[in-house]
Amino acid sequence: MLIDIPYDPARAVEYAKAWALQRNPLFPDFAGIGGDCTNFVSQCLLAGGATMNDTRDFGWYYFSPENRAPAWSGVEYLYNFLTGDPEYLRENGGEGPYAREVTFAEGVREGDVVQLADTTGDYYHTLIITGFDGQIPLVCAHNDDAYMRPLSTYRFGTARFLRPMGTRLYADTTAAYRELLQGMAYRPPMLTTAEILLGRGQAPTM
Repeated sequence: MLIDIPYDPARAVEYAKAWALQRNPLFPDFAGIGGDCTNFVSQCLLAGGATMNDTRDFGWYYFSPENRAPAWSGVEYLYNFLTGDPEYLRENGGEGPYAREVTFAEGVREGDVVQLADTTGDYYHTLIITGFDGQIPLVCAHNDDAYMRPLSTYRFGTARFLRPMGTRLYADTTAAYRELLQGMAYRPPMLTTAEILLGRGQAPTM
């Protein structure tokens, strides 16, 4: 059964603010090997309730520095995964987080993801909106580390905005149903990944 869970922007923003100027020890710092910005935003999405898609190469997952999907830490790869770009060999209906592109004119919100491109159209930076100063979005990011920095202070050619909508995961509820039906057991809901990450030093079970 494929279950759809709404994105929780408040938790993503809380996580972003908590770790914008430091590093969560559960994850490596990619600053010296291509940049930590998308890795950081992927963590924020995870805190917002996203579940991993462990499809090799084409999924969205992190298990170790050597075992991670390109979409976890790569700017364009994350965009392609979230939007379901068919060129990325994924339809926007599978397991993991998904998003839709929105324009600034439509109105951006806290928890939305921003990606910046240079004047040639090459996207190079991923950030997350964590507040507003009037109409100006404030962002948190890694490389360079930023906490509630006005987006207007960045120099870039163009920006695109992604609104995470939710996450999809596969769940087999057959065993729990049978146990409940037969009066054998009731399985309470498991602690979510977001609750674990926002907890005090509890590592997620992978």
